[in-house]
Amino acid sequence: MRFADVIELGGLFLIIYFMALAFTQDTFSADVLKSSVPVLVDFWAPWCGPCKIIGPIVEEVAKQYDGKAVKIGKLNVDEHAAVASQYGVMSIPTLMIFKNGVPVAQMVGVQSKDKIMDALEKAMA
Repeated sequence: MRFADVIELGGLFLIIYFMALAFTQDTFSADVLKSSVPVLVDFWAPWCGPCKIIGPIVEEVAKQYDGKAVKIGKLNVDEHAAVASQYGVMSIPTLMIFKNGVPVAQMVGVQSKDKIMDALEKAMA
């Protein structure tokens, strides 16, 4: 499932779909842990200021890697706290890259697009 947002514009409601996938507690095992390709997971929450900064960066990375052997998505820690807890996410935003079902990289806080892409390239190698 793709991540989406609803925006009201002059009485009209627009649904904007993003390139990044939306991971949930129900889909995490299939979409992330059992994935045959590396997966970047952005652990975030809607109230988190730094998450709002890194969100567009993650979206840019998702667009750039569209069609390549990698998945990029977001997991709302308020809605799926059990997954965040399972992986020891204490601060958000936290980005984790999973490969073969295990975390191989973790970045906490706002990161540059280049740093995220470097970590993805290493996981894809």
